[in-house]
Amino acid sequence: MQYTPAISSIAALLADPGRAAMVWALMDGSARPAGELALLAGLSPSSTSAHLAKLAEGGLLVLQRHGRNRYYKLAGPEVGQLVEALASAALAAQPRKSRIIPASRGAPLALREARTCYDHLAGELAVGLFERMVGAGWLLQDGKSVTVTGAGAEGLQALGIDLDSVAKRRRQLACACPDWSERKPHLGGAIGAALLETCKQAGWLRTSHSSRALHVSPQGRRAIGGIAAAS
Repeated sequence: MQYTPAISSIAALLADPGRAAMVWALMDGSARPAGELALLAGLSPSSTSAHLAKLAEGGLLVLQRHGRNRYYKLAGPEVGQLVEALASAALAAQPRKSRIIPASRGAPLALREARTCYDHLAGELAVGLFERMVGAGWLLQDGKSVTVTGAGAEGLQALGIDLDSVAKRRRQLACACPDWSERKPHLGGAIGAALLETCKQAGWLRTSHSSRALHVSPQGRRAIGGIAAAS
């Protein structure tokens, strides 16, 4: 029999609303005690313990001990990537009119402003940047397809992005990537990856070892907010 990844086992773990709520609460890379996760998921202490044990046994969470205290966190960045991909797929599967989610059930705050989406920037900062690029005529969007205009090429080169080198990468140059927390697109593709790298090299964004959230410096917030902004 051909080997198949244990997708069904992971799907079963996340199919329970209580377990899914606890995993979602840990998407910001934090480590939380069982009592706090119980409150966030609306579960009893005994039920929470059973659910957390299953999530840990299934490899989605890890238990950390600090003295007498026990904390749970995501087992690794690949778990965050999985949950983010599922959130995106769930959003895409919903009827368009039902895609608005109350803020209290939205993305963790640390992830909402800026985070990585595979190898490019996502979150509020990225969605705003994409909107300005389209509005300024840097990008032309047709559905998920995105074309860089002459003005866009000049603007990106002014940021230090070598479009000739970026175009040689064996991947899509640019695309409109759905942002699950903002319900609007951000810039993906090779240019999106190059833009994120440029921001990190400039010190505007800093990655976290425990989360997909990106730390935005005050200078970075001003600089990124000024890209493609009206003069």
